[in-house]
Amino acid sequence: MKPWCISIALFGLSVIDANANTVVEPLIAAQSSSSTQTAVGNDPLLNQDPDAEFIALPFIFSTETLSTAMGAAAVIKHAGQPQAAALGIGLYSSNDSWIGFLGLYNYQIPTIEQWLFSFETYQGHYEQGIYFLDANETPSSQPEKTISEGDKGFSRLHFKYILPFATGANGAKQALLDRRDDISWNPLVSGVSSIKITPYTQHRKLAVNDQLADKARGVELKFEWDNRDAQNDSKEGGKTSVKIKHGLAIDDDPHWTLWEFEQSLFYNLGGNSWFDEQVVAANVFVADTPTWNDYENATQDYRRPPSFAGVYLGGYDRSRGYSSKSFTGRSAVNYTLEYRIKPQWQPLQNWPIFNLYHIPWWQWVMFAEVGKVANEFDAQALHTDMHHTFGVGVRFEVENIVVRTELAFGSEDSEFWVMVNQPF
Repeated sequence: MKPWCISIALFGLSVIDANANTVVEPLIAAQSSSSTQTAVGNDPLLNQDPDAEFIALPFIFSTETLSTAMGAAAVIKHAGQPQAAALGIGLYSSNDSWIGFLGLYNYQIPTIEQWLFSFETYQGHYEQGIYFLDANETPSSQPEKTISEGDKGFSRLHFKYILPFATGANGAKQALLDRRDDISWNPLVSGVSSIKITPYTQHRKLAVNDQLADKARGVELKFEWDNRDAQNDSKEGGKTSVKIKHGLAIDDDPHWTLWEFEQSLFYNLGGNSWFDEQVVAANVFVADTPTWNDYENATQDYRRPPSFAGVYLGGYDRSRGYSSKSFTGRSAVNYTLEYRIKPQWQPLQNWPIFNLYHIPWWQWVMFAEVGKVANEFDAQALHTDMHHTFGVGVRFEVENIVVRTELAFGSEDSEFWVMVNQPF
């Protein structure tokens, strides 16, 4: 058993937070994303048939709403195929909350070299979950913080097609390699371009109000151009994505459509006698629900998604000074700027516990964000009275997994995050 499995328990699950959802669900999302990236890394065995590597870990932590929670996570690298990975997480708390998660990533059908197939499913029960209900779900015009017993979960099946040019010309396996050189701004010669189709089902049922919409089903279509020089430690290039999400009509709830656009850019400032590396990282996020004001005569309702499936800000990646999904509505913008530095001084390999792991670098970060959710897709509405976040953090690469700790201050509150993966 490799020692890095314990590091996830130490860094990834020890966060103390009042919101049970912000402890467990971000870990699942980040872990699953990290698994897809680090299953191969720069693995020289990519085109061979390496033995599967099994890594398991127990963990224990405590939060205000979960009380004491215990569980385990397990990862299988090279899970049946050289580039594939499997991830499982289970947790049970002293107040009878529980979660279960299973993810299978980057599988291929023989002879179909440009496609990757993945599957994720998650189920959770929270005795004292924290939720932010929007104006469609409460009489208040502002998102209302609600503590309730609740059940939630999702299942997703991903069909990802790697377009056969630039890095993708050599097949989907080669497109998974972590480090890329010779960054160009022509997508035909640089980066990995892909199209991902994701049928999904999602649910959330709250005891405080059993009349709320509790199911969402549909399909996501995502176009992405990943032109970063590296996934864990981006210094140059960028990443562009456009997602279209369509929710099907369920029972008396009408169908709806939303879209999201995200652009990340990275600029290398170089090093000096103090810092081995300095990078300015920027991210722009824009989203809208164009069916928001479309009226469905048959159901006498607007074609709007339930808040748990729609546009939101707040959480571990955007508007980090606020709890997960603090702001929900029709449209959103969020702007992020980060200054990432790697100091020449790196003593971690000599410290107790840290010296058990391979930690090639640590990174100090300062960041600022502004964002807004509005119920109209209008530049003035989205850029008036915006929510601000300022923060600092320290990030480590531990056995090819980025672990980040961040303290973020919002306009009204602050949040402390311990998470895996870069925010963008």
